Amino acid sequence: MATPHITTPTYREFESRSHEEGFDEVLERTWKPETVIGEHGHPFAVRALMVAGDLWLTVADETRHLRAGDTFELDRDQPHAERYGSEGATFWVARRNAAGPAAS
Repeated sequence: MATPHITTPTYREFESRSHEEGFDEVLERTWKPETVIGEHGHPFAVRALMVAGDLWLTVADETRHLRAGDTFELDRDQPHAERYGSEGATFWVARRNAAGPAAS
């Protein structure tokens, strides 16, 4: 049995889908190698798709190692910490700036 091929969306596809799902801002973020950002939160909800590099994302007591093709989500004001690998990282991020419940 063949393994299904999973394709990564283009930036425009990611942007279009994010807007359809209620996110009001979509951008590309690139981080320099070995960047460490201590615990903080954002005044917006986030959904992101890693496109290059490595990110260790810590939320509460759980750390996830994210690479190209991986996704992550954060609620508005959710405390988290970030550590980027030796090559830095790039991800596409959709932000929901308005307060309130997430769109389904």
